[in-house]
Amino acid sequence: MLGNGDIWEADDALRMVAETGCAGVVIGRGCLGRPWLFGDLAAAFAGETRRALPTMREVGAIMHRHATLLAAEHGERHGCSDFRKHVAWYLKGFSVGSDVRRALAMVSGLDELAELLARIPDQPYPTAVLGAPRGRTTPPRPVALPEGWLLDRDDPRPPSGAELEVSGG
Repeated sequence: MLGNGDIWEADDALRMVAETGCAGVVIGRGCLGRPWLFGDLAAAFAGETRRALPTMREVGAIMHRHATLLAAEHGERHGCSDFRKHVAWYLKGFSVGSDVRRALAMVSGLDELAELLARIPDQPYPTAVLGAPRGRTTPPRPVALPEGWLLDRDDPRPPSGAELEVSGG
């Protein structure tokens, strides 16, 4: 069984595994604009406490790499156009002028992207946004497991009829 929902930081994943006994977690919106979350997860599950807090300059390099990969796959114009939806997630919490944000939301080429990113002053990662939801969210819901799910944590089989409660079939 995999846990899903409200995994914004590596510690959220550790908590979910501890509370539910799930075998792993599924990451959704928590990685939007934060691809380094997967490295944090690997470190957390290995028992390490280090977490990535990239500077704006490092985030800018990641953004440019992301756009470059999209451009290689879809062509520069379409790749950059597709990249635009990620800009706000990457920049969440950073101090960036509105003119640069607006221009990044309309970027159409890799050179233009590099020039705009270079205009943003380097700064530490905005820790105030850690643990905050990303993308559209609904209010948090309590974890709900089928009746009897945790009675025997060593038994990998779900309780009889458990799938019927959640899947309808």
